Amino acid sequence: MALRPEARAWAVWGVGLSAYVVAVLHRTSLGVAGLDAQARFQVGAGALASFAVLQLLVYAALQVPVGVLLDRFGSMRLVVSGALLMASGQALMAVTHDMTGAVVARVLVGAGDAMTFISVLRLVPQWFPARRVPVLTQLTGLMGQAGQVLSAVPLAALLAGRGWSTAFGAAAGAGVFVGLLALAALHDSPQRRVSSGAAMTPRQLGADLATAWRHPGTRLGLWTHFSTQFTGTVFALMWGYPFLVAGEGLSRGQASALLTVFVLTGMAAGPVIGVLVQRHPMRRSWLVLGVIGANALAWALVLAWPGRAPLPLLVLLVLALGLGGPGSMIGFEFARTFNPPNRLGTATGIVNVGGFVASLVTILLVGLVLDARTGGRAGYGIDDFKLAMSVQYVIGGLGVIGILRTRRLARQRLATEQGLIVRPMREVLADRGWFGRARAGKR
Repeated sequence: MALRPEARAWAVWGVGLSAYVVAVLHRTSLGVAGLDAQARFQVGAGALASFAVLQLLVYAALQVPVGVLLDRFGSMRLVVSGALLMASGQALMAVTHDMTGAVVARVLVGAGDAMTFISVLRLVPQWFPARRVPVLTQLTGLMGQAGQVLSAVPLAALLAGRGWSTAFGAAAGAGVFVGLLALAALHDSPQRRVSSGAAMTPRQLGADLATAWRHPGTRLGLWTHFSTQFTGTVFALMWGYPFLVAGEGLSRGQASALLTVFVLTGMAAGPVIGVLVQRHPMRRSWLVLGVIGANALAWALVLAWPGRAPLPLLVLLVLALGLGGPGSMIGFEFARTFNPPNRLGTATGIVNVGGFVASLVTILLVGLVLDARTGGRAGYGIDDFKLAMSVQYVIGGLGVIGILRTRRLARQRLATEQGLIVRPMREVLADRGWFGRARAGKR
């Protein structure tokens, strides 16, 4: 019995979402295994950080090429290929005992991960009406973060109980399963199972990349993703678990619970932010700046607290960090609304580079600071982590500068090309009585 068109759309989206959930499980698996990895491979914080940095470097470096491949070959083929690549990486991680094998494993995970998210995002406008796209984009990103729950709870439990090989072997099995599921059930569009774009010449490819990059709206999306995503990614992917256990003195169970709260916060906030973006498309950048401010304030409270922070303050921290994922999804909305459909994969890939570049730089800097403080030993104290985590403010400040600059350029382009003038927020609030009367002539 054939499914109704709407039910069919939800089924296809569900299959793509399941592939992304497992991709996030693979991506964040090293975070909960950080302390075990140091013991298994006999490495310090800097070397451990290099695993995650390499994984993110591969991910970020492949975003634009994958975006081009997505425009050419469609979502289904890339989702299946990505799932099988990640599964092979986790299988290798399950059996290797040396650094070389671990490095190759994380490269495979990063390459497969790079193919998954933007391929699933591409399905949304293909299967759903435009009015639903902002909310479903948020839901895709946020429900996909359930993969962090899988790494923080069952994977962490397998590591503590059955050991390293069983835990990573189970992750590999999950990857094979979703790859086969995508092969059987995924369709690129309602009309075609596999959609292939026109072949590209190197000259045309270069022109499309240059055109997407030159548009300030694309770069605004990149800086949005850069500034909002990295704090949560650094926390979930690498340093959050060691910070909570070795720095703040929490048990493994408490740390896993906080990582779960982090994920659930994002899943709850995502639809709300999606509706706000849908209703106030010209105020998206203010939502982004609000998320950045919440993250900065929460970290300031934790880092300024004398000694170890109390548990309620750590809960507040993960609640604030949980907003970063939904905030970063606004970057893809900038890419979608400022670029034509035939260039969407390329523009989305450019945007997705931002947060992961910021994350890999921050992860590496935190590891280097910890090594400098402890001489490469794993005996971290809370003061070591406080200094190391403070480097996030440098990265965040750079991102805010990028947002403000490209927002101004994007608004100028809207005014020039479409005659659309975005009023400053202060004037809007003044009209509503927040700052007194609006000045005459500014209406």
